[in-house]
Amino acid sequence: METQNKIALVTGGSRGLGKNAALKIAAKGIDVIVTYQSKKDEAQNTVEEIKKLGVKAAAVQLDVADAKSFDTFLSSVKEALSSTFNAEKFDFLVNNAGIGIHASSAETTEDQFDTLVNIQFKGPFFLTQKALPYLNDGGAIINISTGLARFALPGFAAYASMKGAMETLTKYQAKELGSRGIRSNIVAPGAIETDFGGGVVRDNEQMNAGIASNTALGRVGLPDDIGGVVAFLCTEDARWINAQRIEASGGMFL
Repeated sequence: METQNKIALVTGGSRGLGKNAALKIAAKGIDVIVTYQSKKDEAQNTVEEIKKLGVKAAAVQLDVADAKSFDTFLSSVKEALSSTFNAEKFDFLVNNAGIGIHASSAETTEDQFDTLVNIQFKGPFFLTQKALPYLNDGGAIINISTGLARFALPGFAAYASMKGAMETLTKYQAKELGSRGIRSNIVAPGAIETDFGGGVVRDNEQMNAGIASNTALGRVGLPDDIGGVVAFLCTEDARWINAQRIEASGGMFL
């Protein structure tokens, strides 16, 4: 009888940092469910890439901004667990899905604020709550923060505030779920070259150079610098790491 692989659910896992994390998790022999909002083809391509690493994979649609859709989403996850993985529960929840809105606190609109709250804080708060019955004891939650919760770069007031809330929530999850052996940690990337926020870090040479000059390791981060940290937190080697904020920024603004 084949042993059951552990299973990770990665929100926003079809592209960017989430895709990188999903691939790094798969490389550790962990099965993966990725979620996507609208780009089903992209998600399916990611699933095929994951399968090439010798594990099982599935993609499920999720709008993390719509908390009322989470029951339906988790029903779909349950079906995928049964049909693709022959399992009833999963082991790791990676709350990765997110967007960036660049606006100062003086210019942020209420609509922008509400969008960020729904996607960056309310979404992961209630998705994690509703996923708890599907999460195996001894599993782990990995949330995603940002270096911007530690240092301030004008233009990210609302976004960084939500991430600060996620950092506090992570500690409470760790405390409250410890009796089930579930760990909760949060990874805080520095500036990364992706299409995040319209690709501003990747495509704006001046910004890219400015960040590199303020980073101890002398360059801007890449998705490959982050995915492995998330994957590590899904392994037995990380079993005693709990309630921690792990910044992966190359030493930005030290």
